[in-house]
Amino acid sequence: MAPDIAAYLQQHESKGLLRFITCGSVDDGKSTLIGRLLHDTKLLLDDQVAALEADSRRHGTQGGELDFALLVDGLAAEREQGITIDVAYRFFGTERRKFIVADCPGHEQYTRNMATGASTADLAVVLVDARKGLLTQTRRHSYIASLLGIRHVLLAVNKMDLVDYRQDVFDSIVAGYRDLATQLGIANVQAIPLSALRGDNMVDGSAAMPWYRGPSLLQHLETVQVEPATQATGFRLPVQWVNRPNQDFRGFAGTVAGGRVAVGDEVVVLPSARRSTVARIVTAGGDLAHAGDGQAVTLTLADEVDASRGDVIAAAIDPPEVADQFAAHLLWMGDERLLPGRPYLLKLGTRTVGASVTEIKHKVDVNTQEHLAAKHLELNEVACCNLHLDQPLAFEPYARNRALGAFILIDRQSNATVAAGTLDFALRRAGNIHWQHLDVDKAARARIKHQSPRCLWFTGLSGAGKSTIANLVEKRLLAMGQHTYLLDGDNVRHGLNKDLGFTDEDRVENIRRVAEVAKLMTDAGLIVLVSFISPFRAEREMARALFEPGEFLEVFVDTPLAVAEQRDVKGLYAKARAGQLRNFTGIDSPYEAPEHPELHLHADRASPVELAGEVIRALLPD
Repeated sequence: MAPDIAAYLQQHESKGLLRFITCGSVDDGKSTLIGRLLHDTKLLLDDQVAALEADSRRHGTQGGELDFALLVDGLAAEREQGITIDVAYRFFGTERRKFIVADCPGHEQYTRNMATGASTADLAVVLVDARKGLLTQTRRHSYIASLLGIRHVLLAVNKMDLVDYRQDVFDSIVAGYRDLATQLGIANVQAIPLSALRGDNMVDGSAAMPWYRGPSLLQHLETVQVEPATQATGFRLPVQWVNRPNQDFRGFAGTVAGGRVAVGDEVVVLPSARRSTVARIVTAGGDLAHAGDGQAVTLTLADEVDASRGDVIAAAIDPPEVADQFAAHLLWMGDERLLPGRPYLLKLGTRTVGASVTEIKHKVDVNTQEHLAAKHLELNEVACCNLHLDQPLAFEPYARNRALGAFILIDRQSNATVAAGTLDFALRRAGNIHWQHLDVDKAARARIKHQSPRCLWFTGLSGAGKSTIANLVEKRLLAMGQHTYLLDGDNVRHGLNKDLGFTDEDRVENIRRVAEVAKLMTDAGLIVLVSFISPFRAEREMARALFEPGEFLEVFVDTPLAVAEQRDVKGLYAKARAGQLRNFTGIDSPYEAPEHPELHLHADRASPVELAGEVIRALLPD
């Protein structure tokens, strides 16, 4: 008996694994389909069946009969509303194959959750309610599946029992979906008419639909052949951890993200481009002679090469590209809109770098695939964008390698994931623009001026007194023999930024440009004073990141809104209150006060001269 058990276990270990998702519009029956599949393949234990019976009586929507959706809808809110909110993962296996299925939500507001499930899937089961046909969310989910590299779709036309199992209804839906699949580049579509609730065509053929002669849902899942997510490529290992248990061992741990490697192979560490050869391939079970895609290993190299988390060790004869500017597709998941120029963190594999969207080339209408002009992105919108990173990284197009081509964007303030994207290609200008070495540097320019370069960033509401205080500070510094320059918001908008308005998008670009100019001026050895409302915290942090530690001083000129309105020498608040001036900070556009400024000036408690003195003492304490 023991040999039979061992043989069975060996057979089970060697079975292939298929990852798939169920998606579509709300209430198309995704959870019911998975629950019925688990039930009809005899994969539920007796206590699970008993719990399902009890839950069906308490929460079910089938009049006391088994409600198979409850096997998957685990959240209380899901059971109460009868919908899927989060992605629910289930593992099951049959005699022929193992499966991991992700039940994805159908509501538009949870589209980001669907993208999470699709990011690791090989096949998508797209459900369509036979009574409703193709809906907006069906098209949206199909587009996202295509964007994330899924090339196999099982079109499950569900609830056929509610349309009397009519073939013409099925054929019409299939024809419409095949047109959509052609537009999206989905080459493999298997359409199956079924009733998940009644079990028709779920495991075996259905006597109710003799006109259908294709495979059942389970038969197709067991036999479909899918291409590997990573195309044929050279060896790739994103370094996750530098393993240094003692002074005699230094290894680079990670999961192989493509290709194969053997002891003695020549490799290159990117982005530094240092070369070496593989000395050992270490695993928990002992050393290996070679390793392949998906294996977790630790490599030791023959040379003392500097590598750290986020670097990529790759085959020297076929390395990936290195760049800092890309064209990419982006699915926006943030509740706040995406604004070009705003700084985010980009995480690709094990590497995290600073990033910003420099241009939205177009957003995509998921219904028609039409390209639309856009200045910003709202929740769940998809766009083709250009990205700029503050450091180069090794990458491959997502179509070739998911691990080195998929990324997320993270909000710097909340650390929330606000976007998921796929890299398409490096922008040509990223490869042919290099830093030119200059013999005269910032230190030399500052030394001849006998001062330390600084950036004093004055922020506050309109009418707070920023320009008045900054002007007094500059006069005092000039009298003390310091070399300065004052960048004032209104003055800059007459020249450098005269093409910008006052929308959120233009405000972000306004600050980005001024921050870059201020950086150049400090590089020239100057003390630069910047007087801008700069209402958004993210842009002020972006400006700070351009400067060396201690070089940037945020000066918050704190004036209550009522006091600023009383001053209103330009009459701007009155116009904004009357609706004649749109996007005015403090009225119909927000101001995000600094949380930890270097200087906090209470402009309603002291005179501008006294406040200017505070700034001078903070800048030149001696």
